[in-house]
Amino acid sequence: MKNITVIGVGYVGLVTGACFSDLGNRVVALDINAERIANLKKGIMPIYEPGLAELVERNVKAGRLHFTTSYAEALKDAEFVFIAVGTPEGVDGEADLQYVRMAAETIAETMDHPLILINKSTVPVGTGDWVADILRENQPKPIDFNVVSCPEFLREGSAIVDFMNPDRTVLGSEEQEAANRVAQLHLPLRAPIVVTDLRTAEMIKYASNAFLATRISFINEIANICEALGADVKEVARGMGYDKRIGHHFLEAGVGYGGSCFPKDVKALAYMAQIHGKHPQLLHAVMEINAYQRRHVLLKLHELLDNMKGRTIALLGLAFKQNTDDMREAPSITIAEYLHEHGATVRGYDPVAMEFAKRVMPFLEMADNPYTLAEGAEAMVVMTPWNEFKNLDMQRIKTAMKTPVLIDGRNLYEPEDMRALGFQYRGIGRGYDGSDLDA
Repeated sequence: MKNITVIGVGYVGLVTGACFSDLGNRVVALDINAERIANLKKGIMPIYEPGLAELVERNVKAGRLHFTTSYAEALKDAEFVFIAVGTPEGVDGEADLQYVRMAAETIAETMDHPLILINKSTVPVGTGDWVADILRENQPKPIDFNVVSCPEFLREGSAIVDFMNPDRTVLGSEEQEAANRVAQLHLPLRAPIVVTDLRTAEMIKYASNAFLATRISFINEIANICEALGADVKEVARGMGYDKRIGHHFLEAGVGYGGSCFPKDVKALAYMAQIHGKHPQLLHAVMEINAYQRRHVLLKLHELLDNMKGRTIALLGLAFKQNTDDMREAPSITIAEYLHEHGATVRGYDPVAMEFAKRVMPFLEMADNPYTLAEGAEAMVVMTPWNEFKNLDMQRIKTAMKTPVLIDGRNLYEPEDMRALGFQYRGIGRGYDGSDLDA
């Protein structure tokens, strides 16, 4: 059993702390947000993540997982300290490191024995060296420490599975012994461990997310070409994916990527490239295509309804993806705000994200379920691919709507099936020819 401290109990920190405690370690999770810590002690989660509440409850009861707002308490017996605080997007797309700085300064002022500091937050290349400088500058007296980069690769909605069954663990350090000790923590996960220097480890995180975002924008561009040529992008992606050099993952056309990682990380990588005199044309294209996908959905609405003023539009799903309540950079926000600004009444439903969605979009009318969402709507737009949406009674949905316009932003439904039910259906890249415009 190792003594681990996690600084920050947001998405990454809470999952990291809960999973390490479930592996038999003693974990103290710290956050300066007193309300969040008080709620966690009561079993109230700050985020929705399948299985997380049960995991936290089990390890709190076992005495392996503790929560505090005190750095002195958190660092008392710590051997490893994970920094997992937020790194929000700055004015020009750069990562804002104010919370990393605050954590590093407070650790330096509080620590009274040697520690291994592990950067878990997504941070710009060079941050590991910067954190080491902050510690040296703020220690009341010199105490040995090492800094290791260990970027996270957790997908919202499947974070616990991803932590416990990683494709790889990436570690970066200038001290081989420190990297080896952190590697020992991860051995129970039985995954390949990549050990490199600090800056390379930090770059692996950005390069990985940028590549996945590129795949999404690539298939969305192919989808838009498919629409012009009468091809079906789902079949195109399926045919491509059997090539082992390509694979099937992240080739689902839709309204584009969102969330807390891809938008921020692609912008941050482009910013880092630009300030060092490079020209990240591909990254800019990835972002431009992603922004266009929202407009593409709105163009489909205008194709079928023309003016939005006075219309009632239903958004089926609000979170940026399924199995999460995260509204950060959710495509639904762009769509809803445009419709609202152009005089439409916007109604929404999501299985778990409506509380957060209402904070972001106070004008949004919330429905209790997909069927009440459909009542009187002149169009329904599928925004989030929740599994429960795949088996809705679509005949009942159509009957409840004022006009049966269905914009399938996630390609959940088959065009032929929806048109057979009487919908004016538009998917993303599904090869329609506009023959139902006068239906």
